[in-house]
Amino acid sequence: MHLAQRALRRAASTATVALLAVAVGCAPQPEEKASDKPSGSGAEACAKGELSTEVSGKLTIATDEPAYEPWFKDDKPANGEGFESAVAYAVAKQLGYDKSDVVWQTVPFNKAFAPGEKTFDFDINQVSISDERKKAVDFSSGYYDVRQAVIALKDSKAAKAKSIADLKGVKLGAQVGTTSLNYINDVVKPTEEPAAYAKNDQAKSALKNGQVDAIVVDLPTAFYITAAEVTDARIVGQFENQGAAPEQFGLVLDKGSALTSCVTDAVDALREDGTLAAVEKQWLSDAVDAPVLK
Repeated sequence: MHLAQRALRRAASTATVALLAVAVGCAPQPEEKASDKPSGSGAEACAKGELSTEVSGKLTIATDEPAYEPWFKDDKPANGEGFESAVAYAVAKQLGYDKSDVVWQTVPFNKAFAPGEKTFDFDINQVSISDERKKAVDFSSGYYDVRQAVIALKDSKAAKAKSIADLKGVKLGAQVGTTSLNYINDVVKPTEEPAAYAKNDQAKSALKNGQVDAIVVDLPTAFYITAAEVTDARIVGQFENQGAAPEQFGLVLDKGSALTSCVTDAVDALREDGTLAAVEKQWLSDAVDAPVLK
């Protein structure tokens, strides 16, 4: 009887341990805190194969169509020529992706930083970093410091402007959704409503046809337009930076993207090792200083 009782106790003990094991296995485990997860800023977390890209083993980069010079060349982002194409491939290489691993995608300028889930890993398209845009998307650190400039036909009244005040009475135009248009509205504050265009091509056509007296674009684009596209136009001048920090172009990523810190690290590394400066010198060297409008 005594031996039988001990056997029963052992059996009960074994069953209890088994039940506890099942209970522990089925019990909800504490969730991993965001602070416990890899931040993405370390070399290991940012290594190729560790990145959560749209397509496994590939890096999907977006830009608008047409892809304008001097940012791209021959409207072919994949050829590696032009400032932004070269920067895109340099970032890809920094992240461990060969040129053959890069997939290009066409995304309209305004859609790139509009709210909503993105189909690209990052977008590069002269998108200026701003607090307003940061509400909808993430940005890398800036890869280019930029200023806005005014272009006018050489024989127009706008071409004679020497100050911001001289531009108040002229018809101005710019691409919609750009800081160029913001500068017209917030800095110039013209007496006539500015014209807003879906594409820079439309703004250039309006300038050629006399529908506007002048257009505002970023400075490197202004140099290219006046040198190669609208040769009877000239750069009237450039605007000073608004605020303490310069206006910068940044790579656009989905809001809360796991890639943001890694892409930022890549841009920072390219700045520190001189790559960004070298690429700028190669593709934007013609963009020398223009008169500052005050």
